[in-house]
Amino acid sequence: MKIVHKSLLALMLLSGAVSCKKDFLNENPQSFFSTSNAFSTVADFNASVNNLYALVRNEFYTVNDYQPFHYLYRTDVAFEITVTTPNLDAEISPTSSVFNSHWPNFYKIVSEANTIIGRLPASQLTAAEKTAFEAKAKFFRAFAYRSLAYLWGDVPLVLEEVKTEKTDLTRAPRKTVYAQAIEDLKFAAQNLPTVAAAADGEISNLAAQHLLSEVYLADGQYQNAVTAASAVIDDPNMGLMTARFGKRSTVTPGDVYWDLFQTGNQNRKGAGNKEGIWVIQFEPDAIGGGASTAGAQSGVYALERVHAPLVRDLRVNGVTPFQWPIGDYTGGRGVGFLAPSLHFMNTVYQSDFNNDIRNANHNFVREFVANNPASPLYGKVISTRNVPAGTTGVNGAAVTSNKPDRAFYPYQTKATTPYNHPAVLYVNPGSSDPILKYQLKGSAGGTYTDQYMFRLAETYLLRAEAYLGLNNNTAAANDINKVRSRSNASAAAPGDVTLDYILDERIRELGVEEKRMLTLCRLGKFYDRVSRLNPFYGPQMKPHFNLWPIPFSEIERNRSVKMPQNPGYPQ
Repeated sequence: MKIVHKSLLALMLLSGAVSCKKDFLNENPQSFFSTSNAFSTVADFNASVNNLYALVRNEFYTVNDYQPFHYLYRTDVAFEITVTTPNLDAEISPTSSVFNSHWPNFYKIVSEANTIIGRLPASQLTAAEKTAFEAKAKFFRAFAYRSLAYLWGDVPLVLEEVKTEKTDLTRAPRKTVYAQAIEDLKFAAQNLPTVAAAADGEISNLAAQHLLSEVYLADGQYQNAVTAASAVIDDPNMGLMTARFGKRSTVTPGDVYWDLFQTGNQNRKGAGNKEGIWVIQFEPDAIGGGASTAGAQSGVYALERVHAPLVRDLRVNGVTPFQWPIGDYTGGRGVGFLAPSLHFMNTVYQSDFNNDIRNANHNFVREFVANNPASPLYGKVISTRNVPAGTTGVNGAAVTSNKPDRAFYPYQTKATTPYNHPAVLYVNPGSSDPILKYQLKGSAGGTYTDQYMFRLAETYLLRAEAYLGLNNNTAAANDINKVRSRSNASAAAPGDVTLDYILDERIRELGVEEKRMLTLCRLGKFYDRVSRLNPFYGPQMKPHFNLWPIPFSEIERNRSVKMPQNPGYPQ
């Protein structure tokens, strides 16, 4: 037996020796993915560009149901009606989370764009492909830097891929940042696809020209702003929509302005809309679609939830006149966060209250039809301008005419899709009840339409602003009247045109669609307009709010060089 054991032991030792020499168990990957080879093919670069679109959509629309609306809260357009008394010193501060979350989001866009630009030379792409991707990356980089400069003024200007930690950033002058954005946009305008060739949702040469006009305005280059805007306006593929079009164009009440915001009507190829320049795409319940029907906190543009009032809590003599949530003109599943300022809901329409279609009740709801059969007011109109006696709102507070309550205030229907929510959101779409067939599930609250980042009506108003800067009020009035005539509003005379008039026209035309904070900060009018026109915030406004504070976390992280804070804020 000992001989057998010795033989087995020898065989085991020999086997071990042989197997130690063999390398068949060693890993030998045939391919691998790393930072050194991540940007090689067209598919690689397309994936990165797609991420840029996602980053933009996240920042301005889908991150949650609060952050995107920082561009409207605290402006001359709207206020946060759930807050009794604002605290602007705390909300607009270097340590506040309210505004500070936007800074890293924009620099993520810059970083991704810089990586694309830096990796192009060593890629397998053809010269034409490299130019095309460089144009896309430079557009997004300019888009981010324009936003940073509008909001914060002087900001770090990083133009190369950052591969190691940087703690020595310095703030470039705002004018230098504008100059870089202009150069990037000029390149993009020359090399992006034409608006006719671009796919729906894709940036084009005219998107670059529109943004270029805006940045030229910020830099005081008025004639160049006119030239860039004219490249958009004069393009034969562009035009204001002046007749009813697209899906639901036979629905009444309705008009061409209403049609602009109906589901499926925003895109050129999809709906023949010649007004959209850059349309942010949403596709409910598709991977990457940005519009989940699982709930307003699950990745969706929550404008309906935020802007439409919480009519559920309205009572007239103790009885609710509304069933809620119903996908009609009562506002879907609105919960009443973002209420219009009195300036927005009343003042800007005073001269054309009854004839400007943008103020028609199907576009800006002030008169709500009671839809609760248990209410004595069932089927009757309840107006925000003439509320019935005995009306109470949230927490039983008395509601009076022309004074917004969270449960009852005017809202723009572009925030919702009346009678046209995604079918999956209806509780019982087959019901024979004309009201309950539109009853919405608790997961409703999103705005399930593609969204305009840029559209031609705004381009006209940008050119009007440029003409005003050139003291050509006649040309400015002509451009404003292109927009106003579409809406059946009375013509503006050259003597009417001021910067405030243009800002008011932007409210009338763009409303909650506009990222208003960008416009006000670009013009240095944030303090002036809010202090005069929004009494909810006005008493607390301060001139230094025209620039947002640099986040303290960014100053602290920049250990090697002191990054100065904007004036007026704690240093």
